[in-house]
Amino acid sequence: MVGTGVFTSLGFQIVDIKSVFALLMLWVVGGVVALCGALSYGELASKLPRSGGEYHFLSKIYHPILGFLAGWVSFLVAFSAPTALAAMAMASYSYAFFGFGNEIILALIIVVIISVIHSFHIRLGGGFQRVVTFLKIALIIFFIASGFFVADHQNLHLTPTVNDWDQVFSGAFAVSLIFVSYAFSGWNASVYIIDEIRDPGRNIPRSLILGTVVVIFLYFLLNYIFLYTSPMEEMEGKIEIGFVSASYIFGEQGGRLMALLITLLLVSTVSAMIWIGPRVTMVMGEDYAILRFLSRKNKHNVPVVAIWVQTAITIVLIVSSTFEKVLIYAGFIMNLFTLLSVIGLFILRVKHPNLPSTYKVTGYPLTPLIFILLSLWTLTYLLLDRPLESILGLLTVFLGLIIFYINKMYIAKIRKVK
Repeated sequence: MVGTGVFTSLGFQIVDIKSVFALLMLWVVGGVVALCGALSYGELASKLPRSGGEYHFLSKIYHPILGFLAGWVSFLVAFSAPTALAAMAMASYSYAFFGFGNEIILALIIVVIISVIHSFHIRLGGGFQRVVTFLKIALIIFFIASGFFVADHQNLHLTPTVNDWDQVFSGAFAVSLIFVSYAFSGWNASVYIIDEIRDPGRNIPRSLILGTVVVIFLYFLLNYIFLYTSPMEEMEGKIEIGFVSASYIFGEQGGRLMALLITLLLVSTVSAMIWIGPRVTMVMGEDYAILRFLSRKNKHNVPVVAIWVQTAITIVLIVSSTFEKVLIYAGFIMNLFTLLSVIGLFILRVKHPNLPSTYKVTGYPLTPLIFILLSLWTLTYLLLDRPLESILGLLTVFLGLIIFYINKMYIAKIRKVK
């Protein structure tokens, strides 16, 4: 979860929102949405314990076609796009450090190297992920602590005015939530690898909830430090806001060193997506004949074909679009399917009230309802304000629908031959 979004989002949010109170409220509201989603997913995972995430949930709750579409989106977008975004962010921070170089080539090299690492053995990939995640969180804590000691800091007015509240309830706030939503993406990651986790009934809800709570506090404090240390106009529209803030905290050379550290530790975001994403794709390959090739594993039980197909899609996104457009496109379509999954919790309780479960969502029905209403608010304004990226997301879903029916015809043809 901790990765690209928190080091890149604020610069885009400042373009339309100038209130410090509203900017910090974005991270509070986004954190509440993520926590409500994590609580809801804890129960879904407890009742429907199988790897695959939304693909598995929606197949069981609604219909296999909707599950297929969720898996299709995961295959094309939900992991490839965040991987591409992390690689793009790494390239921007790297350029801030070196002052030269080809950002696209660097991003491509990082993606390929990490894909190779995850292609060998699950323990190698998991161990690598734990180490880089620990280092990244340690860096964030150090960054936050250091920021409070800056002598020449910004005078932040946190007491809200009428104008501040107007910005909180504005369309710009709703659209900016998609950046926060992207920053929190990963709160649901455990449900994609349920089959590889010991005692999933206990550990999945715990990982979802505790992980999200910790990240909410880290994100709020880190964005407070960004605003506390740096003038808004210097961060507006920039990706590498961590470098801008670090330059005010540690000086020019210290800022460049911090940019290098952030570059290196964003590797864990790329690693997480390359580790988890192919597991969803693999499950689809097991269930659909036309995608059977995606389920192939090596002798260490690693879905190597799925890893490299996802890597290929990531490469296409890196070389063909901008950071902001990829984020909006991916954010819209990813939020759509998490929304459907949380709505499915209500359906599951009504249709299967006696389904075994080791965890019940706290605060039901208010908790999932908060997630649903805030997600609908964001998606509606996103469709109105960024129609191109949103419509491209819907077209991606439509393409998946075509693939689903091609698979049906393929199966019918095989049966006819037999």
